[in-house]
Amino acid sequence: MATGKINVSVDNIFPLIKKFLYSDHEIFLRELISNATDATLKLKHLTTIGEAKVEYGHPIIEVKADKEGKKLHIIDQGLGMTEEEVKKYINEVAFSGAEEFLNKYEDSAKDSGIIGHFGLGFYSAFMVAHKVEIITKSYKDETAVHWSCDGSPEFIMEEAKKEERGTEIILHIADDSTEFLEDTRIKGLLNKYNKFMPVPIKFGTKTETLPKPEGAKEDDPAPTKEVDNIINNPNPAWTKQPADLKAEDYKSFYRELYPMQFEEPLFNIHLNVDYPFNLTGILYFPKLTNDLAQQKDRIQLYQNQVFVTDNVEGIVPEFLTMLRGVIDSPDIPLNVSRSYLQADGAVKKISSYITRKVADKLNSLFKNNREEFEAKWNDIKIVIEYGMLSEEKFFEKADKFALYPTVDGTYLTFEELQEKIKDNQTDKDNKLVILYTSDIEAQHSYIETAKSKGYEVLLLDSPIIGHLMQKLEGSKENISFARVDADHIDKLIQKEDTQISKLSDEEKETLKSELEKVIGEKSSYTVQLEAMDSDASPFTITEPEFMRRMKEMQQTGGGGMFGMGQMPEMYNLIVNTNSALVGEILATKTAKKKERLINQSLDLAKLSKGLLKGKDLTEFIKRSYEMVK
Repeated sequence: MATGKINVSVDNIFPLIKKFLYSDHEIFLRELISNATDATLKLKHLTTIGEAKVEYGHPIIEVKADKEGKKLHIIDQGLGMTEEEVKKYINEVAFSGAEEFLNKYEDSAKDSGIIGHFGLGFYSAFMVAHKVEIITKSYKDETAVHWSCDGSPEFIMEEAKKEERGTEIILHIADDSTEFLEDTRIKGLLNKYNKFMPVPIKFGTKTETLPKPEGAKEDDPAPTKEVDNIINNPNPAWTKQPADLKAEDYKSFYRELYPMQFEEPLFNIHLNVDYPFNLTGILYFPKLTNDLAQQKDRIQLYQNQVFVTDNVEGIVPEFLTMLRGVIDSPDIPLNVSRSYLQADGAVKKISSYITRKVADKLNSLFKNNREEFEAKWNDIKIVIEYGMLSEEKFFEKADKFALYPTVDGTYLTFEELQEKIKDNQTDKDNKLVILYTSDIEAQHSYIETAKSKGYEVLLLDSPIIGHLMQKLEGSKENISFARVDADHIDKLIQKEDTQISKLSDEEKETLKSELEKVIGEKSSYTVQLEAMDSDASPFTITEPEFMRRMKEMQQTGGGGMFGMGQMPEMYNLIVNTNSALVGEILATKTAKKKERLINQSLDLAKLSKGLLKGKDLTEFIKRSYEMVK
């Protein structure tokens, strides 16, 4: 037997390990199983190249809980260690790694959001154990070794009687960590961190039903047997070649990743690159809603099949955090802060690779089966629009396949839209005006007015469309977007042949003052007199495009200088001076009748705009019935 003291500059590092990583203490199991996996896979490699003259067989990793003895065992059938290797890897390398980690991150780690503790390894066991034992036997057929440490820098090392190669770690669980002896807690951790580890992991046994023997009666119970309960899938879909997978395999893997998601994904993207970095994975486009906030952090990040986090901002471009799936890369540094991660060169390359791969996949779907792409557009548009806003390279690619649906259900690319409307919707200043609606029902009368002039109206209703329109207006020449209710249609697309008003300037002044008197000084309506077709609406309420767009952008996190306060409600009341009704209002001598005509006309305009509510709506209905009588 030998005793010794680990060479450590911190007087007692174990309480520091426990205290410092307490909020994350469950990761000890991930670390120990990762070590066991490494030892198993290294043995596989050595047997493959002929360096290890042993039979590799079908090794597993076993986790056993001894609730009465307050012990947790992690057993592998991997390389094992000789006495010299225990001295080197446990007393020196592993411990110095833990100490280095603490020295580097003790002060800053919690603030900077460390997303993984790989490299801390073996000594993370002391976060939950007051004593740790190692019983190990090397494949080199040397004497087995028993090492133990009670959480102080002192350790004991002696011979052991272990016959089979591999390593058993025994954790004597501390009183404040007995939750890690509960089956449900262990199962939960294994399922979270080790669900796709490349070596089978056993936790207990399960009963398996066997086929009935020949000649058995119908009511005879089927025979059963106890089998190992393997909790992981060592060969998940993302580790295979796309050529070896069918559509059903991808769907099946999606169900494995998200057992509580009952809707099928729309399509998937298989990532597989080995230069200039290593990365594999599968991303899925789920059906998306317009609620951006609820859809993030569904992608799971793995390092060599070990789960690390599902908070992938900084690694995956932000617009793709609404997707689901898996990314696995050994090249992502996981024991550093987020700010470091976001500045890391390898991570930036990975992020731009994923962006390009997603854009290429969308482009090929669009080209190869446009009909299907159009059918899925409403479910995927939010990701594409978000990507066009936030990633310039994605914007350039997406410009070829992003769609702009019309109110009649036709889907056009920007180029097709431009070609279709340029002759009819170019105004007197040679600017192409793209008309759109955000709500077909609420803006129906405005849409019909636009269509009566042969204009095309788009249906653009996602929460970030205001931001995207601004981006498009800035990146393309001589175009502007205008919602159909932003002004009278003749003002939205102004042509040279303007109408002449039937009213004189004096009559217009009189009319305006009478309208403002009835509407009231504190009204949110600005009266504008316009000469239009005599059959156009007498009163039309519009909301200035700029003000309304800024208000909408503010609601989705934008709006520049208006970001601090609430945008005011502002509307224009467009009065058609060539309308017969407007002429009648001007000609009416009775003040009471004039007021009733103005109020009725204003309420009809409000009704068309969806602004007539509550008391005003009740009074309008009452007044209308009286007029019918």
